[in-house]
Amino acid sequence: MEHNRIDLLIHNIGTLITMQGSRGPRTGREMSEVGAVRGGAVAIRDGLIVAAGPVDEVMADIGGLAIERKHDAQGLLVTPGLIDPHTHLVHGGSREHELALKLRGMSYLEILAQGGGILSTVRATRQATEEELYAKAKASLDMMLSFGVTTAEAKSGYGLTLEDELKQLRVAHRLNREHPVDLVSTFMGAHVVPEEYKGRSGEFVKVVIEQMLPEVKRQGLAEFCDVFCEHGVFSVEESEQILLAAKELGFGLKIHADEIEPIGGAQLAGKLGCISAEHLIAASDEGLEAMRQAGVVAVCLPATSFNLRLTHHARARDMIERGLAVALSTDYNPGSSPTESIQLVMTLGCLNLGMTPEEVLTAVTINAAHAIGRSDTVGSLEAGKQADLVIFKADNLAYLPYHFGINHVHTVFKRGNVVVSTGN
Repeated sequence: MEHNRIDLLIHNIGTLITMQGSRGPRTGREMSEVGAVRGGAVAIRDGLIVAAGPVDEVMADIGGLAIERKHDAQGLLVTPGLIDPHTHLVHGGSREHELALKLRGMSYLEILAQGGGILSTVRATRQATEEELYAKAKASLDMMLSFGVTTAEAKSGYGLTLEDELKQLRVAHRLNREHPVDLVSTFMGAHVVPEEYKGRSGEFVKVVIEQMLPEVKRQGLAEFCDVFCEHGVFSVEESEQILLAAKELGFGLKIHADEIEPIGGAQLAGKLGCISAEHLIAASDEGLEAMRQAGVVAVCLPATSFNLRLTHHARARDMIERGLAVALSTDYNPGSSPTESIQLVMTLGCLNLGMTPEEVLTAVTINAAHAIGRSDTVGSLEAGKQADLVIFKADNLAYLPYHFGINHVHTVFKRGNVVVSTGN
């Protein structure tokens, strides 16, 4: 590598959001400290950031180095690449036929109990070929990228047999190699008890622990393990068994916790030191305190509660005031949150969760990076990190969640290369 040049200088930035200045995930007031700079610039070499900040400081940092290319940001807003830390990216089929059931008042768990919901997607995923799953997931990943997402997490959990779970994970693994978006894989064989094990959840838990987890680990197809800890799905005790077995094998731990009923998933997340707990709509004060003490990132999914027509949402405002680190995600999946738009989630974070635009951006950048173990490489614009950034058609941060229902992206850079350009 030559160090006597700069590959790319992005200049004439109206407002630059750097997210510089924190080692751990941001909590409390720190979530409002986004490192906004007027008149900024970003210098890039070999796909990494050399300097980012006020233009005079950046030019001083790079001294007299030759600049091979310049990109005029036209006075627009520039942020770190957005991060979606909770998706069910790889799946077969769709569930729009359940919309009428929801409109008639049928609940998520009632639809599941009748063999719909996740179980419907399991049937479609099992029937789909690996190539079909790849094509469908790639189309969704293209859409995520178009909205400014440069890193995302992808869970399995719609196979529920060893081979079908491996099939999902192989698709995510291939997409991570072939697509601009970086994917972090999570094994979620314990997403629901499959129909063939109905009434025998204990037996299925043994299959997950004794067969699935070891093989997923042996093949190196997932970094994290997740479980749906919920009434009618997996109990706190069953969830703990699975997560402890995963921890023994070296997986990082995640948990779908207290989405619908406060059964103690958040407390378990704190007890086990999970990297993140997801949903948390019904989490108790005790559960949130356990998470705070253990440093668990709270991943809130406002598009899910919106789509399920819930009258209550995750208590993000309370979480922030308690000192928890909050991240936001689409929860992209074919049933409860069929959207790839992280920008919609940002709006819902403001309107339904009561977060400020600054807190929302923190939640989809540096805190989201911490929720998937990638804070050392992405989530902020600072020297040594990947040059993943977005130019938005806006001149201030508040405009992004304020003007909703459209795509604000102007240009997306991944490792210093343009991967999305709207041409205007």
